[in-house]
Amino acid sequence: MTSTPRPPFRKLRGYAFDPALALQMETAPISTIVYKVPWEDRKTADSGTLDVGPVGEYVEVIDYDPTVQKSYLPVDLNNEYILAQDGLDPSEGNPQFHQQMVYAVVMTTITNFERALGRRILWATRRPGANGFEDYVARLRIYPHALREANAYYSPRKKALLFGYFSSAPANESIQMPASLVFTCLSHDIIAHETTHAILDGMQRNYNEPTNPDVLAFHEAFSDIVALFQHFTFPDVLKNQIQKTRGNLADQNILGQLAQQFGSAIGNYGSLRDAIGEVDEKTGQWRPKTPLPEEYRTILEPHARGSILVAAVFEAFINIYKSRIADLLRIASNGTGILTAGELPVDLVNRLADEAAKSADQVLQMCIRALDYCPPVDITFGDYLRAIITADVDLVADDSRNYRLAFIDAFRRRGIYPKGIKTLSVESLQFEAHPRESQNPLFGILTDFLRKYRNDVMYVKDRKETYTITQKYMGGDEDNDIEGLHDRIFGKFDNDGEFEKLTGLVFSGDWKDFGINASRSNPNDPAFEVQNLRLVSRIGPQGKQVNQIVFSLLQRSGVKLKQGIFDVDAPVKEKHFDPSRRTKVREAFVLRGGCTLIFDLDTLALRYAIAKPLLDTARMAYLPQSRQIDLKTRKMDKARIEQQYQYQHGIGIMGMTDYSLYFKNALTHGEPFAFLHNH
Repeated sequence: MTSTPRPPFRKLRGYAFDPALALQMETAPISTIVYKVPWEDRKTADSGTLDVGPVGEYVEVIDYDPTVQKSYLPVDLNNEYILAQDGLDPSEGNPQFHQQMVYAVVMTTITNFERALGRRILWATRRPGANGFEDYVARLRIYPHALREANAYYSPRKKALLFGYFSSAPANESIQMPASLVFTCLSHDIIAHETTHAILDGMQRNYNEPTNPDVLAFHEAFSDIVALFQHFTFPDVLKNQIQKTRGNLADQNILGQLAQQFGSAIGNYGSLRDAIGEVDEKTGQWRPKTPLPEEYRTILEPHARGSILVAAVFEAFINIYKSRIADLLRIASNGTGILTAGELPVDLVNRLADEAAKSADQVLQMCIRALDYCPPVDITFGDYLRAIITADVDLVADDSRNYRLAFIDAFRRRGIYPKGIKTLSVESLQFEAHPRESQNPLFGILTDFLRKYRNDVMYVKDRKETYTITQKYMGGDEDNDIEGLHDRIFGKFDNDGEFEKLTGLVFSGDWKDFGINASRSNPNDPAFEVQNLRLVSRIGPQGKQVNQIVFSLLQRSGVKLKQGIFDVDAPVKEKHFDPSRRTKVREAFVLRGGCTLIFDLDTLALRYAIAKPLLDTARMAYLPQSRQIDLKTRKMDKARIEQQYQYQHGIGIMGMTDYSLYFKNALTHGEPFAFLHNH
């Protein structure tokens, strides 16, 4: 007798957007979809991972409502009746369906990330305790009914998603019933958004620290981008909107809107956010957004600032989509480009939807892949554009459809220009590739070590085992005779000025003069951290394979004004900054530097060093006929110090930010997203 093969995925019904669409005649037919999530077996004593809750390999749903002090019965997705009908019926009043909904969307989001990254995701670890070690987090906890308020957020402290519910207060009562309950755990967009926060925290945990106006805005924008482009994986919804807009997705449509029910329930005249337009509060009419470069220079609130980045990415997608369907429209219109009146033919709708789905998938993968090419601290929108371009150049040799140009043009139209480039071209935007023949021979020692790491981890499927092996290679393991990457780097590159210039970090003997703390293990060595060691193996759409090892180096410097090591003479001398009191200022803050190092395992060479330096590397000079840096030319990066200080202390135009009033307190308690999503 032949055994039945394990199914590749589990079908679970859920809302395509949120329950609001199910209450409108026009959108009711497309309001629900069937999510296909990776199959997880029933938990048994011997094998499998899925238990009631649901509790799987990645997530654990805990449905306790503290406002009524009640735990709801957990759903069993392996129940034969539930399996037979593709999950529970979508319902606003069934807590078990709420559990099913969050599980389905979270797992869908995880799957999209893993496909783009070419590896399995790991949640952010718990910070070191008294023992100095970080704790592995196996599962992200999800609380569908955690709050009785109009809020939902990812908690870095709890490693959990907390969803609220509240009574609606719509501005337009013809759209939504007043005082009706709205559950944020039933919104695909909110769930995907919060899940992305959690995944991004696991990849780049220093992006929770707002050192410039773009950092938290990037967290919000990137989470919106993932939620938006997942809309294009819903075939029936996509075809419906193609028909409605007659193929022009730049017109008003639900694919470009986020959290419609939530937005109207809190009194908006439309969705919570819209990538391509907005509703005029006076006329009630939707209108497309016009790119205004001055907005990037003046808008600082994280959600509003993040919307600029979202609009740029969505515009790039629209232009890519238009390019892909140009021939179809010419054929359908006999060369005029003007489609005949009436509904579009079904075959044309299907082809347009296919091209839209392909375009959206490519754009989403480009956006996710770029995370590996970003600096580990102090990210800006310009850095992200360079990361998108560099990652795509690495994987796709022939950009025949001008995807990269579409991104560049959309960012340019919004005044987003990376620093340190000469022209706005693909060649200038790409991070500098380091030729193998001119590299420091010590890098060969690192690549041999990294290749050994690859051999030990590449066939491991268990996420915890992957984490454990990675920690041994980062910190060392005497029992298995593994010298940690941290000690190996310092042992080989101590007093190596070339490595300092490459990374922008401080490794030489005079490190104390730069405000660097001593290492815990050796007070004679400077402290620095190795973070996010990861194996990357990707295959591009043209068959090109990329095999890389990526990791980050981080270092922190204590900065004080006048009373400490560094004298930051802020250039803004208006009412926010009194020059006569400068010598009395005792403000201090931490400046973080970091560098993402990407090694090519095929050529055994350093490919990229993407740095946010502590040192002013542009002014560092080599000694005559030597590879060593002249120590007299080493200075701190004064521009970064001034920019971060001004932002965090409300000087000049940065005085408009809420950071100095609110963020410090929110970050002290470790819950920046709880604060952001409640304002």
